[in-house]
Amino acid sequence: MINYSMALNYYFNQIPGQEPWRNNLIYTSLISDDKKTFVQWYHNDSEYHAGKNQVVDPTKMEEKWLREVNYITQMRNVYPDLVPTIINIDLSSRKLYLEIDGPDFWQQSLDGNCTFDEVLPDWQEQMLNIIKAHRSLGLWKYSMHPSSYFIVDGKLKSINYFFTYRDNENNISIKDVESHIYSTRQDELKKHITSLGIEWDKPQPFELLNELCWQSFSNMYPKDFIEKAKCIK
Repeated sequence: MINYSMALNYYFNQIPGQEPWRNNLIYTSLISDDKKTFVQWYHNDSEYHAGKNQVVDPTKMEEKWLREVNYITQMRNVYPDLVPTIINIDLSSRKLYLEIDGPDFWQQSLDGNCTFDEVLPDWQEQMLNIIKAHRSLGLWKYSMHPSSYFIVDGKLKSINYFFTYRDNENNISIKDVESHIYSTRQDELKKHITSLGIEWDKPQPFELLNELCWQSFSNMYPKDFIEKAKCIK
């Protein structure tokens, strides 16, 4: 049973030479003192977001919360080794408690001033297996930033399912979801939409948005990995 008396603190990513960087643009990220519990709190905390809250519509926040719970639970039920252990889902406060073991995958590379390979030698194979699992369930997950993973016992664990859609859902436009795409990420997307034949404000096939998503991460992942990821249909 979860210990509700444990201390929870804001969780920021620490980028060398910069101010603490909020870990997520939608929810408020919390972590326990012992770094063993991560909490996704679907709450617009203006202190955490420093007044730059991006999803301020309560209806949109509720939708994102429900997607998070729905899809990480589906993953837990079918692929329990690919997501963190769910300690608790507090529906009343919209808090998802996850079992972790230290900072996220991206933060570990920042802390060690090292490559992903040095953090976890087989990370590419593991991440590709997670993407394959998503597709086997008919899911398109667009939160693919390296901070969307934790490492527990040498295994990548996937989080951030608020930006996930099913094959049979209505297509979306980028404009529909731009409130939770950071400005620099939007700039990266705009570099590729013309070549892919994408219009910002018109619904697009999920597969095409998936290709655009990976193109936008070309500055964060090796090119060969991105090409492999894009081939998973």
